Amino acid sequence: MKWIGQLWVQVLAATVAGALLGHLHPELGAAMKPLGDAFIALVKMIIPPVIFCTVVHGVAGMGDFAKVGRVAGKALAYFLAVTALALVFAMTAANVFQPGAGMNIDPAALDTGLVADYARQAEAQTVPQFLAGIIPTTFVSAFTQPNVLQVLFVALLFAFALALTGERGRPVLDLIERVSEVFFNVVGFIMRAAPVGAFGAMAFAVGKFGSAALMSLGALILEFWAVCLVFVLLVMGTIAWAAGVNLLRLLVLLKEEIAIVAGSGSTEAVLPRVMQKLKGLGCDEGVVGLVVPTGYSFNLDGTCLYLATAVIFLAQATNTPMTLAQQAGMIGVMMLTSKGAAAVPGAAFVALAATLGTVGHIPVAAIALILGVHKLLAEALTFVNLVGNTLASIVVCQWEGAIDRSVMDPQIGFSPRLEISK
Repeated sequence: MKWIGQLWVQVLAATVAGALLGHLHPELGAAMKPLGDAFIALVKMIIPPVIFCTVVHGVAGMGDFAKVGRVAGKALAYFLAVTALALVFAMTAANVFQPGAGMNIDPAALDTGLVADYARQAEAQTVPQFLAGIIPTTFVSAFTQPNVLQVLFVALLFAFALALTGERGRPVLDLIERVSEVFFNVVGFIMRAAPVGAFGAMAFAVGKFGSAALMSLGALILEFWAVCLVFVLLVMGTIAWAAGVNLLRLLVLLKEEIAIVAGSGSTEAVLPRVMQKLKGLGCDEGVVGLVVPTGYSFNLDGTCLYLATAVIFLAQATNTPMTLAQQAGMIGVMMLTSKGAAAVPGAAFVALAATLGTVGHIPVAAIALILGVHKLLAEALTFVNLVGNTLASIVVCQWEGAIDRSVMDPQIGFSPRLEISK
């Protein structure tokens, strides 16, 4: 039974065990929270050096600053296009299926204290502050703050400076490559604890928010999970097909990462592994080093699905009428708020508060309605974010001609393409 020793099987089993513990013994399940938190902390600890080494080695190895700018421009164009598509897709689905219709909630009767912290974070995280926050206080402080973009910023500066030194910088570049291998070995050690982390995170989620919340807002949960599944299969499947990638084979390749994300509820938990797998697929290291970290802040397809669904749900639940023009305006606001709150813990919920606060049409207090089921909704949106960022890297590499199809096709390509390559 070799399959028992596979990481994704262990994580899946631990996730189910955690859910059962949380359901049968809610208090004990909620007490397992430190296990999940510890695993996420371990992963966050290793993310800055992995990104720094990967970006520096990849970008400095390019030796072409124009290429760096071109890759960044293509990545941002792709991010904006797909996130806008996600917002329209989810908003249309929510209007059609109306998961909040008939609830007739009076916003004045809601407990605003439950969402006060999220509202304050949303007010503090303006777009200018978000952009200014990309610049760290010191070079070293970039590695101690929970902001991937700060690490990317200092890594790019270092890479450009290293590239300008020419051959004199070659020993430093070689050293960074060797150090990168060490850090990826550390990632391997940490991933052995993934089942424990998934068990703790799921036991806490079900123990604290569990069955009652699931039943009370079941229509919203089912509608959102269906939207996420259809978006991945239909929209991302079409994008993958255009890029010569078999989406189902890609999902199988990412089975361990999907299991870890489902258990831990965090896409950051697999960021180093995703970068490593993309390089193993024949993607250029420099392109991967730019696209993946940037995508974790700017390419949040799942978060966009969540925002659009939640906004329409809350409008329906509170009997707040919204014209097509108002919904179109909401899309424009969400294009910004989904990015501006990317580095904030509980990003999707904070972005939702920021959206409602910016527009002022739906009472911010209404988000208390979905606070209890946010974790269950986040399980779906993190999966979409994971697949979306992986696919985005492949698309940009394909677009840039920075991919070895002879390496990728046997793993996730279409059979007809395999026959042609032979």
